[in-house]
Amino acid sequence: MVAVWCSAGGLIHYSVLNPGLTITSEKYAQQIAEMHQKLQYLQPALVNRKDPILLHDSAPPQVTQPILQKLNELGYEVLPHSPYSPDLLLADYHFFKHLSNILQGKHFHNQQDAENAFQEFVQSQRTDFYVTGINQEEKM
Repeated sequence: MVAVWCSAGGLIHYSVLNPGLTITSEKYAQQIAEMHQKLQYLQPALVNRKDPILLHDSAPPQVTQPILQKLNELGYEVLPHSPYSPDLLLADYHFFKHLSNILQGKHFHNQQDAENAFQEFVQSQRTDFYVTGINQEEKM
């Protein structure tokens, strides 16, 4: 499993979960903190605004009290998840649909090979790739 954070400016942070493990609220809070640090470096204007805005899915680890506390601590305004798609945001669908197309039919011998393929995919995307996915979300 991979968790991905991006903005219209591109990929901010991603985290790969080792096979057989599940995401916990503590792990997700750690990932949010890591994403926030990278966002401060990559796009400080987004962090330095009055209330940075975060749109994320409503899967159980993302809505627990530790997560809400971490988001509040970092000053994020959390947008409500769109009711028409409880499982996947359109921006996520855009990203993972293209990733799936690239990885289709490939076989990896270990996790590092899979992560390398993921990184190659991310590095091959132009900035407008992320803008397109985010704009799809805004139109709904």
